Amino acid sequence: MPLLVEGRRVRLPQSAGDLVRAHPPLEERARLLRGQSVQPVGPQGLLYVQQRELAVTSPKDGSISILGSDDATTCHIVVLRHTGNGATCLTHCDGTDTKAEVPLIMNSIKSFSDHAQCGRLEVHLVGGFSDDRQLSQKLTHQLLSEFDRQEDDIHLVTLCVTELNDREENENHFPIIYGIAVNIKTAEIYRASFQDRGPEEQLRAARTLAGGPMISIYDAETEQLRIGPYSWTPFPHVDFWLQQDDKQILENLSTSPLAEPPHFVEHIRSTLMFLKKYPSPTNTLFPGNKALLYKKNEDGLWEKISSPGS
Repeated sequence: MPLLVEGRRVRLPQSAGDLVRAHPPLEERARLLRGQSVQPVGPQGLLYVQQRELAVTSPKDGSISILGSDDATTCHIVVLRHTGNGATCLTHCDGTDTKAEVPLIMNSIKSFSDHAQCGRLEVHLVGGFSDDRQLSQKLTHQLLSEFDRQEDDIHLVTLCVTELNDREENENHFPIIYGIAVNIKTAEIYRASFQDRGPEEQLRAARTLAGGPMISIYDAETEQLRIGPYSWTPFPHVDFWLQQDDKQILENLSTSPLAEPPHFVEHIRSTLMFLKKYPSPTNTLFPGNKALLYKKNEDGLWEKISSPGS
């Protein structure tokens, strides 16, 4: 079954702008979201989702109350929620393999066994801007097409992407919204920024930069964040990239050099340093080739727990 807006099938392909113009409630929702001020989200009860990661949980979760992600320029942040059981998935898509990623997102919600109860699937897409290379536009089109291709009815509730999330300054384009959070208990979605992107922020970023696919990082049943074990091959020409100036790194390792947040280059450099230090992570970072496990402590902060026996 198809992607629906206000109970009617969406006609694809069409641009995000045309789609919201045909559906005033979508346009109004995008306008309200853009107009919000950015809320800083603290680490308590937060599960931060990096690029090409997926996390799913429900209101029954005693550890996690907020899922969030930011630093999306041409990327899109996707929230899929079942209104019956409140199961909520947030993911940060970059267009690497949208065809494979959308079924992963769908299955993550279906893994909550009581998904068949009354309620419906609602999707929210936020991010991207009118970039020169039209990468955002392409990703918007891919995501809408893939959700439309799924068997289930999926109701498109928020569409604040590409030209709907664009601002112009001195003839350069920038996203308006870079990050969002979703409150698992109330289903509220709001503009957000995050200081704490852990745990294991560098390790997770290295996996993405080294070309790892979309993965699920959280087990809602055990309320544990599960990292790895990952493997990657040595990053090509890592020394060359580390010698380059900021401008070269921006121009070559970003999809949108002018629109990146201020910490982008520093983040890429530290990730490259990490990949140089650990050209093959399997046994160095994952002793016994076991996952690193984290759980929230009583203060709502991540704490490492010992790996399970082999």
